[in-house]
Amino acid sequence: MSAAPHPRELLLIGGGGEMTLSVDVAVQALEQARARGLRTHVTNRADTLAATPAVTAAADTATAVDFARPGDTADWAAGRATDGERPALVFGVREMAQEAVAATAQALELPGNPPAAVRRIRTKDACRAALAAAGFRQPAVRVCRDASEARAFLAATAGPWVVKPRDGADSAGVRKVTGPDDLPAALAQLPDREAPFLVEEFVDGREFSVEGVFVGGSPRVLAVTAKEKLPPPYFVEIGHVLPADLPEETRRSVEETVTAALTALELCFGLFHVELWLTAEGIVLGEVHVRIGGGWIHRMLPHVRPGLELYGTVYDDALGLPVDLPTALPAPERAAAARYFAPPEGRVTAVSGWDAVRTHPAVLHAELRVGPGDVVPGFRSGGDRVGAVVVGAATPAEARELARELVASVRFTVEPVDAVDTGDDVPEVRVDLEPRPLTSSFRISHMTIETVDHLRLRLLQGGRTVGEGEITADSGYGQDGPAIAAEAEALARTLAAARDDTRHGADGADPVAPLRAALEKAAADGVGAPARMLVEMAFLDRAARRAGVPVWRLLGLPEPGRVRLLHTVPIGEDIPLDGRPLKIKLGGADDEQILRSLLGVPAPLILDANRGWDRQDWERLRPLLAELAPAVLEDPVRDPALLPAIRAALPGTAVVLDEGIATAGDAAFAVGTAGGLNVKLMRFGGILPALDALTDATEKGAARMLGCFLEPPRAIAYAAQLAGLCDWSDLDGHFWVSDDRPVPSYGLDSDAPGIPRIAYTPEPARREAAAI
Repeated sequence: MSAAPHPRELLLIGGGGEMTLSVDVAVQALEQARARGLRTHVTNRADTLAATPAVTAAADTATAVDFARPGDTADWAAGRATDGERPALVFGVREMAQEAVAATAQALELPGNPPAAVRRIRTKDACRAALAAAGFRQPAVRVCRDASEARAFLAATAGPWVVKPRDGADSAGVRKVTGPDDLPAALAQLPDREAPFLVEEFVDGREFSVEGVFVGGSPRVLAVTAKEKLPPPYFVEIGHVLPADLPEETRRSVEETVTAALTALELCFGLFHVELWLTAEGIVLGEVHVRIGGGWIHRMLPHVRPGLELYGTVYDDALGLPVDLPTALPAPERAAAARYFAPPEGRVTAVSGWDAVRTHPAVLHAELRVGPGDVVPGFRSGGDRVGAVVVGAATPAEARELARELVASVRFTVEPVDAVDTGDDVPEVRVDLEPRPLTSSFRISHMTIETVDHLRLRLLQGGRTVGEGEITADSGYGQDGPAIAAEAEALARTLAAARDDTRHGADGADPVAPLRAALEKAAADGVGAPARMLVEMAFLDRAARRAGVPVWRLLGLPEPGRVRLLHTVPIGEDIPLDGRPLKIKLGGADDEQILRSLLGVPAPLILDANRGWDRQDWERLRPLLAELAPAVLEDPVRDPALLPAIRAALPGTAVVLDEGIATAGDAAFAVGTAGGLNVKLMRFGGILPALDALTDATEKGAARMLGCFLEPPRAIAYAAQLAGLCDWSDLDGHFWVSDDRPVPSYGLDSDAPGIPRIAYTPEPARREAAAI
């Protein structure tokens, strides 16, 4: 009996991005494939796969393949095809994945856009040149490598102008300039200060976009969308209305121009989203994309054209199935509009009216991602959006007005994040201490923890917080809350009175050199590490706010990205089997039983004995440990003389020391004897000495773990800024201290200056992108 044939497969390259809009698009694309009996296989970067569980759950299979390397994606897919796993079609919904989609389709001889055509439209100046050569109106543009080239272009052309990245999305780094004096500020906003950038003539006209799909290789327009943007110098879209309320003759002219341009650019597959301006001289084409538009257009289009399946239409066409879509579609009979929230800058203290908006019967989609305590930044790109409302109505005018009314009905009360803080005034120092019970008891080899002391140190200017540190103290680890509070307050008052200059880049010097020197002196004078960390947090927070950057950027650290957590399992708790790296607490009477239960667990194992074993324990457990071959063995024994034998017996296991590792000398000992260390900021005295220890460990090729105690979310986020320098991040201590629910990973919201906040959503906070 022959085996049943495999179902046809959709290969969705690039999956969805971490923002909610991108996840929604990817899930819809997968659902419409499943409705056609297609098996679905998603590829994406490993970290994004982990951060978008809704996408992987909607797919049959997921594989980590980096779409940023189109050739690698094509080679991987070709290898699968050789092994008999050949997809029926290749597709992608994200802007940055389109080159990999085209390359893979070509390698597999499947329907798709020519890779050269996709590269051309993805490079904005090349697309402008191609459109101009084909006879379409285009603004003058120049690729510039520095400010002098930009000034030369300004001198040779009529202004105003726009500065933008050569390859970007979401209006990030796009800024209007009216003359040479505006250039420095515009160039400072570019995402990559070292990369070539574009300067082009500003187009004065109403802005629209055209949405459509290719059928049989020819473009079919589905609708024209009207855009509304905030005033320059930035170009942030604040709303969309679909269909645009245009005279019939103008609409036909727009559609004809766009379809002719797509044909001239040799595009023929998938969806399209083309931007343009209506000017006094006629239609000027903007950027061209082979994906659906952002801004929730994917929700608006099916509403105005009932029964339309955007992605299903592409699949049917590629698979040779009939597509019921006339060449010239009639105008939509109903309308939709989307509008974004634009609350004033500051820290949110209250929000009212949201529930009424969320439950309004005309709402097609609504989301709000800020609440009391969150900081609303200035609006410079689509990444600064904090939520949106999408509505349906009978006419474009009614949809636009309803969306505006609903957004306006949500009231935000905000307070300034900072008082004016020039660094010339002595800030007031305030320290608060509050005992807090844990959300559940935490048991390790030598104690069970039930309560911690919560300490908060604030620097106040004019009654407002300009710098803030926050830690918890645990008496089980010898951390005396009242004593730490007294030490920290005295040290902070000394530093505040010194009128330190930690303004970013002052005179080209190390922006935190005075603070570093003061804290090193405090350590030499015997000030404890927890107090130094609390003070360091507050003063680095203040310095970063003054500089207008997050702390990690102030210190020159790499952007943290998402933090992948170990799943800590205290002694006595059940061991989950969900595939995440497991950090198992050992050092008790049941260690052998626990180790046996781990045999065959398909997850990386990090075993932490907290120095709970002696020589006899090690000898008894050695065969089990050798069979388990854990990824990391942390603090296995009380006697460091046993470490060489342990490393020899477990050659594939990283051995790291944690207990007692608190100084540069301790770190050097851990690297030399065990080959690795676990850095905890509360032991080292803050991020500055911890950074020194990690840098030295990296240079010596040692294993590096970033750990924590039971600490509040602010302290965890502070430490997580170092996660990019470590092999493992054990930063889940706040789940026992706060009401935050445990998650396998989180991001850091680094948009606002100062210490970042933890962002739990699949999308790092306030990063909904217009390009998906």
